[in-house]
Amino acid sequence: MDHTEDRAELNELMAVRREKLRDLIEMGIDPFGERFERTHLAREIVDRFEALEGQDTVIAGRIMSLRAHGKATFADLMDSSGRIQLYFRTDVLGEEQYALLQKVDIGDILGIAGRIFRTRRGEISVEVHSMKFLSKSLRPLPDKWHGLKDVDLRYRQRYVDLIVNPGVREVFETRSRIIQSLRNFLVERGYIEVETPMLNVIAGGANARPFVTHHNTLDMDLYLRIAPELYLKRLLVGGFEKVFEIGKNFRNEGISTKHNPEYTACEIYAAYADAEDMMKLTEDIFVHIAKEVAGSTKIVFQGQEIDLTPPWPRLPMLEAIKQYSGVDLTGMNDEEARKAAKEKGLEVEPNASYANVVEEFFDTFVEPKLIQPVFITDHPVEVSPLAKRKKDNPTLTDRFEPFIVTWEVANGFSELNDPVDQEQRFRQQMAQRELGDEAAHMMDDDYIRALEYGMPPAGGLGLGIDRMVMLFTDSPSIRDVLLFPHMRPRPKG
Repeated sequence: MDHTEDRAELNELMAVRREKLRDLIEMGIDPFGERFERTHLAREIVDRFEALEGQDTVIAGRIMSLRAHGKATFADLMDSSGRIQLYFRTDVLGEEQYALLQKVDIGDILGIAGRIFRTRRGEISVEVHSMKFLSKSLRPLPDKWHGLKDVDLRYRQRYVDLIVNPGVREVFETRSRIIQSLRNFLVERGYIEVETPMLNVIAGGANARPFVTHHNTLDMDLYLRIAPELYLKRLLVGGFEKVFEIGKNFRNEGISTKHNPEYTACEIYAAYADAEDMMKLTEDIFVHIAKEVAGSTKIVFQGQEIDLTPPWPRLPMLEAIKQYSGVDLTGMNDEEARKAAKEKGLEVEPNASYANVVEEFFDTFVEPKLIQPVFITDHPVEVSPLAKRKKDNPTLTDRFEPFIVTWEVANGFSELNDPVDQEQRFRQQMAQRELGDEAAHMMDDDYIRALEYGMPPAGGLGLGIDRMVMLFTDSPSIRDVLLFPHMRPRPKG
């Protein structure tokens, strides 16, 4: 069947449903109902059947199947808890009410009053005594005509995906549990949840290309935030010692199985802590959530067992590159690093810096190998403008990125609290922007001013909530864990 035939069949089915809609209205029946009070959910009836057998019940939900057998009809009703079978009989409903079943389609939402019982075949069911239309479905569910197999369409029409693929809802229920578990974990350890602006005068806190918008009254451009980091550290200056924020960040960059233009992150800051403290916190968070969600620190992702049991190995970035590529970049200058890249077949810009080459080596040779949890540490200063330098090597920073199943799942470091060093780093970033790097950090004079009042030594951690959910729900694409992921518009027709 080609697409033209598909559309013709769909149009015919929709026409029939609209005719039934008109019939109901002519009969004086409201097809779209009103408030409806239930006594039970489907799962509750099944789980408590021994206690509820023979009792009356009032339930509501979507009709997912209809099977007529002469003067009796079976149907499956689905609510938020699951499915239960309905049993319609002429001698119970009466001829007039039973005839109304002719106006019921798969997808309709009905209110049902009836008696809880078990059929001769042993299936827990509700014998229907009366029914009420709560919403007439004017468009057939996909599995009625060709099935919702198209992954692209599932993401675009998540409302249908949730109806016909019940397992999808479980992913988002798990997502909610993960976020709640994380929030409870931090609050119990003395962290205060705060909110910071999403509309920023300066796009700061990360190296990323921002979205730009315009405020009409003030006649000024604003940026959707790329990270809340600089605001949260201002709070450390002001006297808060343990803060966190869970919210959306926006980055005007590519879309992939691991990236979406807007994503959810949790940023955490603790005064008087450092990177080592935040690595321990990272391990504790993942273990806590694993036990709450999976019941174990060992989980399975895409058929492979992942052991989250701490401590996770610490592997310096240059050492990791040497281990997986065979090239030791330690101590090289820019030109030597570019030459080493060329010899390994890497494409880097003619003016690429040493730090740029390090990143390219890491992305190509190391990242794909990092399956089990590991902390990659000691990143170059040039790509870590907000992290404190290492005391024993000022060209590197006290920074870490935990990797699991080849993904960077977080980013953290000992926070730079030296305003002089921070201003110099911002100026270096501005020089990169002038050379065309739109992701380089902007100068934030007010943040420098805040640091000049004194920020205590601190540790910071940013967690990618979406990737965490992907890991714990065995979801290979970020679109599987976003209710409404961004999609390229489909061509008309």
